[in-house]
Amino acid sequence: MESHRVVITGLGTINPLGNDVPTSWENALSGRSGIGHITLFDTSEHKVKIAGEVKGFDPKEHFSKRDARRLDRYAQLAIVAARQAVSDAGWNLEHMDRDRVGVVIGSGIGGISTFEREVRVYDKRGPSRVSPFLVPMMLADTAPGLIAIEFGLRGPNFAVVAACASGTNAVGEAFQVIRRGDADAMLVGGADAVVTPLAMAGLEVMTALSKRNDAPQKASRPFDANRDGFVMGEGATFLALETLEHAKARGANIIAEVVGYGVTNDAFHITAPDPDGSGAALCMRNALASAGLKPEQIGYINAHGTSTRLNDKSETAAIKAVFGEHAYKIPVSSTKSMTGHLLGGAGALEAMFTALAIRDGILPPTINYETPDPECDLDYVPNEARRADVQYALSNSFGFGGHNGTIILAKFNE
Repeated sequence: MESHRVVITGLGTINPLGNDVPTSWENALSGRSGIGHITLFDTSEHKVKIAGEVKGFDPKEHFSKRDARRLDRYAQLAIVAARQAVSDAGWNLEHMDRDRVGVVIGSGIGGISTFEREVRVYDKRGPSRVSPFLVPMMLADTAPGLIAIEFGLRGPNFAVVAACASGTNAVGEAFQVIRRGDADAMLVGGADAVVTPLAMAGLEVMTALSKRNDAPQKASRPFDANRDGFVMGEGATFLALETLEHAKARGANIIAEVVGYGVTNDAFHITAPDPDGSGAALCMRNALASAGLKPEQIGYINAHGTSTRLNDKSETAAIKAVFGEHAYKIPVSSTKSMTGHLLGGAGALEAMFTALAIRDGILPPTINYETPDPECDLDYVPNEARRADVQYALSNSFGFGGHNGTIILAKFNE
């Protein structure tokens, strides 16, 4: 079976660091934090009062009043990011075979704000007053369906739900769809909007979140010895992928190439990663095999790096298991130090940062890295961006349920 090369030709994002790609990238390279005190709901009864919120987003600037009411926040963010990616890619859809252009999204939870609101309606006013849009608004696969409707895209269309690995798995699955010849191009991304009262409460009682309410911008500190949990974030990112032939035929600007994908499960615990990192290590090995690369060819890793005690330790162990002594030569950074953890939206955002790092020859930092942890002893690009000529880069995402996803991107070369 013919195998097609797959390239990235467009990007779009709305996240705690910015409402477009240039702003987000500039802020990431500057080491700015997008974390602050929660404004989306009253946190007076909550132990955790901080998150990475999207700032200055008014749905009425992007949708009609009627449409805005019928879209959950996660879907609103997804559609805005997808529009940016289509524009950035320069897709003229009137001249593309839209039967062979599809949409994939990764979302860990989908429309949870709608779900929470309608439960309150049900409790106060009864079943007859629940919105008829409840079910479509809360489904994770609603966003790709709506994007397909907006652009008339009739190709492969689905949602990937794999907790915090959803976004990376979505990029990998879209890559596979194109590589095997089932589509010429795919819009692929991740989106979640989980800064909601119930979702935050659920994570609070799990003790998964940082409680540094007095210093929100210092709260997300991946690999630092004093890390105390992750910081919730929200947002959406989309990438325009297409075959190399399709991109060249229309004279597209190629940002980077997708060359490898791995997906595994720890088969260990419903929330905790396997401490030895074996499932994550297998995932990275599978991605390397998919790309036909040797470990020593990887020049940068965008880590899952959540700022939890267990994840950062196990991911470090997994990297060392796969790369051996070369692990100490690979720059590893966690952009979650600045954005917080976007759950299903994280992997696509981090794929975007990885592609831009390759394109521009500069690595985003891990901010708030102050106290080294003896069990996390790699080069985490502490606190300042770094120039580097990267040919191949790897991006990891690991999620509740033991889900692992890894993609490998490359500098485009004819």
